[in-house]
Amino acid sequence: MKTRNIVLNLMLLLVFVLAACGGTAPDAMAKPTEEVMMDKPTAEAMMPHDAPTADAMMMHETPTPDAMAKPNEGAKMDAPAWFGAALNNVQTNTDFTIGDLKGKVVLVETMAIWCSNCKQQQGQVKALHAKLGMRDDFVSLGLDIDPNENSDALKKYVDNNGFDWYYAVPSTDISREIASLYGDQFLNPPSTPMLIIDRKGVAHPLPFGIKSADDLMKALQPFLDEAM
Repeated sequence: MKTRNIVLNLMLLLVFVLAACGGTAPDAMAKPTEEVMMDKPTAEAMMPHDAPTADAMMMHETPTPDAMAKPNEGAKMDAPAWFGAALNNVQTNTDFTIGDLKGKVVLVETMAIWCSNCKQQQGQVKALHAKLGMRDDFVSLGLDIDPNENSDALKKYVDNNGFDWYYAVPSTDISREIASLYGDQFLNPPSTPMLIIDRKGVAHPLPFGIKSADDLMKALQPFLDEAM
């Protein structure tokens, strides 16, 4: 009986060993078919979800030289509106515009009768005229920007001081445009604001403060030497 039990146990053990070591069927061990295997991702599939498409990238391509050109390159700048505004020369009681003086070099000062700095500056302009002599291509212009002063008072002022160049009382619109273009200091006479308008009609503001005749000459000379 004991021997029988031993044989039975050995047979059971053999069954368990065979079951544990037994292989699966050949079909079950076969590699996955091509249908089951994932295909290699295409270039489009590998592209990040937020990557731009070819059409989108076309919109950001490097600009051509024409596209990079500066705006309005070579275009002629329009003259400021005040260049066309009518002014009355109190010396001769004749009307003129800055545009009428194109081709000449124009020295402009905004001033007031009550301003002592302005009077000193105009004394230097008078000395400048003496240095330059008679020139048909140069004009000095004093603009009285004090709204409380008028042409009659300005005429009396220039006659009493022997200032024999152009003087006019601009409208408030002209004064505002000058300040808008060149700075609010152009409405502050004691800072002796001045600018040079060259032969082509381009304005060049000068430093504030009283400028000597020599300083004015140095500033003007390059424009006087310039051809149209």
